[in-house]
Amino acid sequence: MPESAVKSLRERARDGAREHIATEAMRLFLEQGFDATTIDQIAAAAGISPRSFFRYFSTKEDVVLGGLSSQGEAIRDALESRPAEEGPWEALRAALLTLRPLGRTREEQLAIGRMIHETPSLRARSIEKHLGWQRLFVPDVKRRLGIPSQDHDDPRAHAIVACVLTCLDVVGEFWTRGDGREDIADLWDRAVSAVRS
Repeated sequence: MPESAVKSLRERARDGAREHIATEAMRLFLEQGFDATTIDQIAAAAGISPRSFFRYFSTKEDVVLGGLSSQGEAIRDALESRPAEEGPWEALRAALLTLRPLGRTREEQLAIGRMIHETPSLRARSIEKHLGWQRLFVPDVKRRLGIPSQDHDDPRAHAIVACVLTCLDVVGEFWTRGDGREDIADLWDRAVSAVRS
């Protein structure tokens, strides 16, 4: 069997194991709370040793928020595909609205949102992940503002992206607090309008 095929099988097995652990962990988090759930409990539910848990996840927080890095890359790709003449605020809004939680019911999204916003370690980790998004989005925003990529003295692109990510965090919290009754795009538009006024 070719090495590439073997690697592909290994990767698929690893991805499957990671998904299984994450599913069991999320079930426990939602049933008994994030802080009350131990790595030993997650490992037992997933049928692995606690040591094996750390082959797939660095921390409990990464089980909940590990996908944010790939989501950031997907948003960056959507941003870069927006029309060149579109302004940075409009392009970022359109790119962010492509982000949809896959395979989660509205109730699950709300429960996960509450858990993130009510657990200090998850909230801090989420903000840290969003700072990684800032590095991904700034180059395209600089291009839209006509700022040369090598110009490191102009703060405008960084400021816009930082505002956008703060609005995203606030909107997520308010959507969760309101039990998802408000349209998230409407909340977004109201938050950004206040920042830009």
